[in-house]
Amino acid sequence: MPSPHPEQQYLSLMARVWSEGDLRIDRTGVGTRSLFGETMRFDLSSDAVPLLTTKRVFWKTAAREMLWFLSGVTNIRPLVEQGVHIWTDWPLARHNRETGVELSRDDFEARLLGDDGFAENWGNLGPVYGKQWVDWPTFEPVGDGRFERGPGINQIVALVDGLRHNPASRRHIFTGWNVAELDRMALPPCHMTYQFHVANGRLSGMLWQRSCDLGLGFAFNVFAAALLIRMLAQQCDLEPGELVWSGGDCHLYLNHEALVAEQLGRTPSGVPKLQLLRRPPTIFDYTIDDFAVYDYAPQPHIAAPVAV
Repeated sequence: MPSPHPEQQYLSLMARVWSEGDLRIDRTGVGTRSLFGETMRFDLSSDAVPLLTTKRVFWKTAAREMLWFLSGVTNIRPLVEQGVHIWTDWPLARHNRETGVELSRDDFEARLLGDDGFAENWGNLGPVYGKQWVDWPTFEPVGDGRFERGPGINQIVALVDGLRHNPASRRHIFTGWNVAELDRMALPPCHMTYQFHVANGRLSGMLWQRSCDLGLGFAFNVFAAALLIRMLAQQCDLEPGELVWSGGDCHLYLNHEALVAEQLGRTPSGVPKLQLLRRPPTIFDYTIDDFAVYDYAPQPHIAAPVAV
């Protein structure tokens, strides 16, 4: 009997959450069904990549977001310049709430692109993801009980160095969960902690995701995590191993019923592949043109609203 398609574990979790999940009123007010503490495993050998086939996933958007994280930039303007809109709703909501001026998303993004001052004020998300990844703040005593900002810690540089020179370490970890700065973030990190493991020349990674929107976010999160493993493996002269995805609060929004029904009625097929076309000098030098996906023939995209 052939092995189940790797995507089937995702569809099975989606079905269980919708039928068995605890009914919860979440911070967005939309409401969810939720299960806690779930795990999936994806083999990344032979260029395999967990890219959903039961709906089209715009993988270049996920890749551009990952490159943005690695840049340490926390303003959405570079994303908008590339036609990436996945972060716009949060600063747009803040703008409309605080100014009382109701801008559409298109008008808001046009202002971001055309007005430097507007972009600086309203496009910044606070110290989210990339800021913590590559510039974790430190503070040094300067006397009289006072502290000054010290040099930031680049967790990604430390990770690459550790994988190269101490592959057996159990400390190949980086995180975005900086408790002291959570209240300054537009959204606290959902995919918050990554750990890596080297065995037999292969690099595997585990993503701990405190909160996972299975309907919309998961597809991007799992692809981006696999992409990061591939980039790290290439930079450290390792082969890709496995992605282990672990979710805390795994949920579906109540207004995603049509998405759930449509997707669960589809059958996954094919094994998408991901190629890295170039080895840049460092983990920070990749561009979107360095990635290619092939053997990907997904079923049509399924639209669903984002809960902010």
